[in-house]
Amino acid sequence: MVGVQGGGEVRQVFTFITGMLECLFFAGIIFGWASLVFLLKSRGFFGSFCVNTTNNCRGQDEQFSLVFTIASFMNNFLTFLNGVIFDRFGTLVDALCPDLCVSPSALSMVLYPALSFIAVGGMMLLLSNMQVANLFGAHRSTIITIYNGAFDSSSGVFVLVKLAYESGIPLKASFLFLATGSIYHILRTIFLFPRTSIPYPPPDHYKYGKSNKTVQSDFQMPVEEKPHDVEEPERPGVCNYELLKQRLQRNHVFIYQMPCFPSEKTFRECVLSKFFFFVVLWLSVIQLRHYLFIGTLNPMLERLADGDASVVSQYINAFAFTQMCGLLVAPMNGFILDRHKRKPPVAGMSEREADLNSAVLSFFLTSLVSLIFSICASIPVLPLQYFTFIALMVNYSFVYGGMAAFVAMTFPPCHFGKLYGFIFGLSAVFSLLQYACFAVVEELLDGDPLYMNIGLTILILFSFSHPLNVFLHCRALASQRAKANKITDMTTESQLLKEPL
Repeated sequence: MVGVQGGGEVRQVFTFITGMLECLFFAGIIFGWASLVFLLKSRGFFGSFCVNTTNNCRGQDEQFSLVFTIASFMNNFLTFLNGVIFDRFGTLVDALCPDLCVSPSALSMVLYPALSFIAVGGMMLLLSNMQVANLFGAHRSTIITIYNGAFDSSSGVFVLVKLAYESGIPLKASFLFLATGSIYHILRTIFLFPRTSIPYPPPDHYKYGKSNKTVQSDFQMPVEEKPHDVEEPERPGVCNYELLKQRLQRNHVFIYQMPCFPSEKTFRECVLSKFFFFVVLWLSVIQLRHYLFIGTLNPMLERLADGDASVVSQYINAFAFTQMCGLLVAPMNGFILDRHKRKPPVAGMSEREADLNSAVLSFFLTSLVSLIFSICASIPVLPLQYFTFIALMVNYSFVYGGMAAFVAMTFPPCHFGKLYGFIFGLSAVFSLLQYACFAVVEELLDGDPLYMNIGLTILILFSFSHPLNVFLHCRALASQRAKANKITDMTTESQLLKEPL
């Protein structure tokens, strides 16, 4: 941990733990959709779309699929707006917005707006919490993946609602209880967050949140006050934030968040880069596979279980409890991403290059597990779905944390929120294909998704382009570094030969 001494370390740890609990119980609950659908079907939601009394009702399934498609689209598409709000106004505005979304929605039984608002509010919680990783230095990527793992595990909240309902607790009472979580969000935002955002790396003696007597400013002076003798970082295209921070502190001037320097890439340049294109492709194809599986899990299980409701309920519970293990698996990806920080630095290798080298393995494993998951999901054998659930949980735990860490390590910090949100926004447009895929299966393939699953498995192969692109980039950087070292050695040797004996 950096930038904080004494009791500040306790505050950091408490901020981390409370943020993890916030993500665990509120952020990604819409991905427990399969458990909620089971409840809603038992209560007759969209029952009017059924034209017969059989266990499989296509009209009802289409409506539930449409609800999840819209909610998952809003979950991703509006993340760009969340990112702009975060970069422009900081934590206070971005962290309080979820209360306007989650709480009223939890009280509503109108599915279309309710689930969409819960989804949008959950992404706001995740985005505002990930900045806590800036307080933990060498463990930054690990903390980011832990928060994303908690986001994934929060899908288990709806299975708890399902079990409570089966125990006699009304569904409305469970949603009322979830709505009271807004009190937790507000108190945590006031006492354990800065008004703006947490910089990386945080300056020495960094304070945030509300102290015992007064609300501390994020730093001593606003960003506008700058000494006249501060120069731009020496290396073109590189933000030497640490050097600038030291110069500012010598003049008793402190900044509240990472600035954008003229030498850095603009937002437009970041969006037009190869890294951005391939990470969007990588996330889009994997996410589409995830969303289609989650959105169609109930009808798929009903078909494989021949309509036996008790068997479907058993598998739905197994799926939900498996997804709750995401918090335990996600740190493994963080250890992979941060593994180079536990070793001596390579001479001449920048921190960014070292981060990218470690990220190659993370992205490759994520794509590989996604391929395994898609293959298993394509095989119509009911007991095999237990392994499919596990593969999905591992894949889910890796993909979002890895993507967030990649954006943090690759692009300027001042654009993090906007780029993170824009990536999700573009992937949201691609995710709309899930409803078209569902319609094709129901109308053209007579409910048998085998050929659709084969096509999606082939589509997953495109996700390997992202780790390949990062690998080729790192190899090019290593080649350039080797050539530079060779030229330096030759120059040194030539100078030694010219010196008189």
